[in-house]
Amino acid sequence: MQDLIKKAFTAAEMELGRFCKDEQNLQVIEEIGLRIAQTYRELGKVIIFGNGGSMCDAMHFAEELTGRFYKDREPLAAIAISDPSHISCVANDYGFEEIFSRAVRAHARSGDVVIGLSTSGNSPNVILALEMAQKQGCFTVALLGGSGGKIAGTTDYELIVPAQRSDRVQEIHTMILHILVELIEKELFELPEPNPIYS
Repeated sequence: MQDLIKKAFTAAEMELGRFCKDEQNLQVIEEIGLRIAQTYRELGKVIIFGNGGSMCDAMHFAEELTGRFYKDREPLAAIAISDPSHISCVANDYGFEEIFSRAVRAHARSGDVVIGLSTSGNSPNVILALEMAQKQGCFTVALLGGSGGKIAGTTDYELIVPAQRSDRVQEIHTMILHILVELIEKELFELPEPNPIYS
């Protein structure tokens, strides 16, 4: 059992190291953080979505913005498309592929940032929602895995975690989202003193 545990940690460390070695990834994270901060300055919002574990990541990201991360501050407008009544209604009336695009059509306005999470890059409902966001005049961001799938190359910003297992991809997506919140807070608000435990 401990061999399994060690292999999991080693695999996660390897994938994270591979992702971080590509300096383009770091540049894109910075660009996304600055873009979101500017959107907030312009009184816009962030909309984020994904399936399964990616939906959980989307919800977590949104609550870090509407709530807090490192500092007490003004709440920042963010929507995770995760309302079960919306999802079941749209899936029943229009099909599961429309669950995100309908919400984007309803809530997104020009200049907003719309983020789609897909570990395969091939989720039809994520693809349609990102396409809708582009029609609405939004900035689009994709967090992907593997080769990036069908979504690769179609958004304003993309980050591809080149792991083949969805759990490894999601782990790095979670870190990216945490870093983005930290960048946004740093850009918009004064950060608190560093926690001495981590300094």
